[in-house]
Amino acid sequence: MDGTMSVTVSFHDDGVAHVELCREKAGNAIDLATATGLLEAARTCESTDGVRAVLLTGRGRSFCVGGDLREFVRFSGDRLAAHLVEVTDALHGALRVFAGLDAPLVAAVQGAAAGAGLGLAAAADLTLAASDATFVAAYTGIGYSPDAGVSWSLPRLVGRKRALDLLLTNRRITAPEAAEMGLVSRVVEADRLADTAEETAVALARGATGAFGATRRLVAEGLSAGLDAHLDAEARHLTEAAVSAEGREGVAAFLAGRSPDFAGVGRTRPQSTARFVTEFK
Repeated sequence: MDGTMSVTVSFHDDGVAHVELCREKAGNAIDLATATGLLEAARTCESTDGVRAVLLTGRGRSFCVGGDLREFVRFSGDRLAAHLVEVTDALHGALRVFAGLDAPLVAAVQGAAAGAGLGLAAAADLTLAASDATFVAAYTGIGYSPDAGVSWSLPRLVGRKRALDLLLTNRRITAPEAAEMGLVSRVVEADRLADTAEETAVALARGATGAFGATRRLVAEGLSAGLDAHLDAEARHLTEAAVSAEGREGVAAFLAGRSPDFAGVGRTRPQSTARFVTEFK
């Protein structure tokens, strides 16, 4: 460990939780401390009132270059296996928590997204990539199989054949290629990435968070559910949304010809500029 913070999470009045990978000198590689920090950050987002969107970023030139192989080679045999169980348990726990939030997850990707970094980018609801960003699976190139949900998310985003192409050949793709495949939502100029990602997260934070959560779950479940069961789920969620405070505000605003104030109906906001930092050394 280099003694620096691995992950920070901060909250402001706009309802956006900012989660940042902070191992800039290591390309934000995922070691045990970073995986654990990401899990604690996700749990903090989950337990903090007023979080209406989450923005995930990586500090420095790269978003995340994958697992920290320099840490992994310190171990061998059973000790390596046990260490990787700890890392993946924490990393996968973070992905589970983020997936269970009502608040949408936005990822801003610059530089390299490799291995677990690819998984984090794929896990976001909206993934914005700098025009010079690159994506590579990398796992099989070092004799590993995927983690970070990559073998689950990639086929759903880009299709089975393209997923296997990326996973088996470790072909590095550009941001425009990733957008064409469906891995990336939008490509923006590198010098606009931070501002555009922030604007996107703030706009989502002003939306109907409860409806966003229902929509996230419906889309995820719809990839495996039968049509009849899914139509029933849609009807149930729609009914719940219609009678909620957000649903009532949305309809009232539409009929009155004004913009809805979803953030102001029955949901608290984080304290102004309150900052929470998880630190592992």
